Amino acid sequence: MKWVIPVVLLLIVGSLGSALFFMMKGKGNNSKMVRALMLRIGLSMALFLGILIAYHFGWIEATGIRVGSN
Repeated sequence: MKWVIPVVLLLIVGSLGSALFFMMKGKGNNSKMVRALMLRIGLSMALFLGILIAYHFGWIEATGIRVGSN
């Protein structure tokens, strides 16, 4: 999980960048841009579900600042 999350985040940013490229380059035909944005949404959902599943099975643990404690 240590390497999966950063790689997927880079893929999400890359997909967003390619959608921007297709939006700026396209002349009325935005099908490539729509596909890139759909890929970004799919990757984001897969990452979110993957983090939830990994937390459920104990592969990752919550760390950091505890809410409500002094």
